Amino acid sequence: SLTYLNEGVDGVIRLLKRAVNIRFAQIWWIPIVLLFPLINGGALLLAKLSGEAIPELFWLTSPFLIVVYFIQYLLTGGPLQEEFGWRGYALPRLQARFNALISSVILGSMWSLWHLPYFWIGEEVVYQYIWGHLLSCILITILLTWLLNNTGGSILVALIFHNMFIMANVLFPALETQVGSLFYLIFIIATVIAVVIIWRPKRLVREKKSG
Repeated sequence: SLTYLNEGVDGVIRLLKRAVNIRFAQIWWIPIVLLFPLINGGALLLAKLSGEAIPELFWLTSPFLIVVYFIQYLLTGGPLQEEFGWRGYALPRLQARFNALISSVILGSMWSLWHLPYFWIGEEVVYQYIWGHLLSCILITILLTWLLNNTGGSILVALIFHNMFIMANVLFPALETQVGSLFYLIFIIATVIAVVIIWRPKRLVREKKSG
């Protein structure tokens, strides 16, 4: 509705077109789909190797549930309801005023406030600690900005990446373990630091060398 109020029907059409945009280098599908499963899976593996008991992995005996849950979380778990607003509407406007990193920190902080009711109505492990929730939202937002800025602002990318974050926590519940939680935090912070250093905070896009 904000897009319609500010840009009219044409703006809404442009926004919807971004939701089906796949005109970007296909190599970007690797981090879009695999980054969080690798982070969560690696953290959970280290928890197991340390001798800590890990939760039962339901999908090992019922792999078809992976597809069921992917569709369920995409449609009802937040990605579809949120990403047109956060990454479709708010992010471009923030980046018109601030660099990509600052825009991500602002948006991530707003995103964390949006989810605060989960502390009272939800049971998700990721929302047990407010500081962890705030940090997680900011770090994930930086990664989302990085991916969107390198894929032409494709909202489809935001939808899939957001959903894979949820799915990774379901498939590899590292946050339900002490050692896994620690390594999850280490892995995601290290990933964000590498992204900011390599792609630079101004646009989180590699600048082409002139000449």
